[in-house]
Amino acid sequence: MAFAVGITQRSSTKRPTGLLLLAMGACFLMVMMDNTILNVALRDIQLDLSASTAQLQWAVDSYILVYAAMMFTAGVLADRFGRRRLLAIGLLIFAVASAFSAWAATPEQLIFWRAVMGLGGAVVPPATLAIIKDGITEEDQAKALGIWAALGGLSVAFGPILGGLLLTSFWWGSVFLINLPIAAACLVLLYVVAPESKGPTKRALDIPGLVLAAAATTALVYGVIEAGSSGKWVEVNSGGFIALGLALIPVLVAVERKTKAPALDVALFRRAAFSAGTLAISLAFFALTGGTFLLVFFVQLVLGKTPLELGLLLLPVAAGSVASALGSAALVRFMGFKLTITFGLLALAAALAAFLLMDAHTSIFLLESGLFVAGLGMGSVMGSTTTLVMSAVDAEKAGVGSAVNNTLRQLGAALGVAALGSVLSTAYKSQLGAALAFLPPELQAKGEDSLGATMFVLEQASGSFAGDAEAFQKALIQAQTAFVDAMHTTFVVGIVVLLLGSLIAAIWVPGRLQAGNTKTT
Repeated sequence: MAFAVGITQRSSTKRPTGLLLLAMGACFLMVMMDNTILNVALRDIQLDLSASTAQLQWAVDSYILVYAAMMFTAGVLADRFGRRRLLAIGLLIFAVASAFSAWAATPEQLIFWRAVMGLGGAVVPPATLAIIKDGITEEDQAKALGIWAALGGLSVAFGPILGGLLLTSFWWGSVFLINLPIAAACLVLLYVVAPESKGPTKRALDIPGLVLAAAATTALVYGVIEAGSSGKWVEVNSGGFIALGLALIPVLVAVERKTKAPALDVALFRRAAFSAGTLAISLAFFALTGGTFLLVFFVQLVLGKTPLELGLLLLPVAAGSVASALGSAALVRFMGFKLTITFGLLALAAALAAFLLMDAHTSIFLLESGLFVAGLGMGSVMGSTTTLVMSAVDAEKAGVGSAVNNTLRQLGAALGVAALGSVLSTAYKSQLGAALAFLPPELQAKGEDSLGATMFVLEQASGSFAGDAEAFQKALIQAQTAFVDAMHTTFVVGIVVLLLGSLIAAIWVPGRLQAGNTKTT
């Protein structure tokens, strides 16, 4: 079965497929891991750099913002100037910025260099996928893309575990310096096993298209991040930027339709394989990334686990994701794309439903079982949709198609954290009620934002405010109960989104692809 549209004839020369996948997978794992490894070091960074909560959040979000905003441009440049060349440049930028991040002396320096890391990291997903598409034969591509997706799933647990281990012996900068030897190894392998590839024709760069795409993505992601951090969706800094990003999308489409050599071929979205695949993976990342965001606080603040223990507890989601991503090609052969993707989204919904049973006294087995099922669902969706989406893209536009897919996936993840985080915050304040009424008004207001803020205020007040010790303990229990109830409410929202996504997948995703096109059979 052919899984690609318009793929140019490849040489029959045997290539070191295993080493090529190792190099591309290691690059992808490194940048995906950087989304999670920093979380375990935030407390140490706050103490060492005297960073505010807002500065810590932007240390995380500056990477995500630039990473998402520049990915499409990176894909276009990779197709035009050479995927291996652009990937090497991206890896160098990522490594240098990692070193400067490790030695940052102020929160502002850390935020800046994290943004530069996002610039280098943005090259990696589109370039690695395009190199795999060009360098591996058609019959092996589905399996190769499954392995690539599996390594992305591994980052969910591998980042916190590696970060936790590093922090037991070194300072917080080590979570950045670990990128240097990985990037160096990737660069060496890249030039040993990856042939250079690019689009067959050199067309004029579509500057207006690139600028509009970057502006629309930046506005959307920035607005979503601001809405998630403030909980306010209708202010200029949040809803205003989201509205601007949405308004720029039809402008981008209109410009690209009139351009002779557009950077973004809007006709791609008329292909069910491409549009349905990108939608499915975006919804999956919305639910899993947003859900994991909730579970991080539940495990640490309610169950009382350390960052390293958190990483170890997340191993089942990584194991399930790797197993199902590796098996996604076989699942597609057996069930087809439609059933595989629908099954994956329903498995994610089932996992969130299991989390509705959790409370402060829940068994670890329930948490681990739910995480494993979530991993199975995520891996099957990510592996099969990556194959499905790349099948709809011509070989000369592989970088662009991959960039669009990864940008929408990143947007789904950012929206999941922001939207579910806002639901959690609103529900928590409602459930908390008058639990902090015995504190001074200024401390009450400060402690109502989140469970972490409540615990910080209670700890601070217990040392400086003369109160009944029993009242403090009662308030803590009430706060943890309020968080669990709010978490349940938030998971219900995630379940509804996933059920809607599975319905869309069952209707819209192609069953199978005929050789050389994207028609269903």
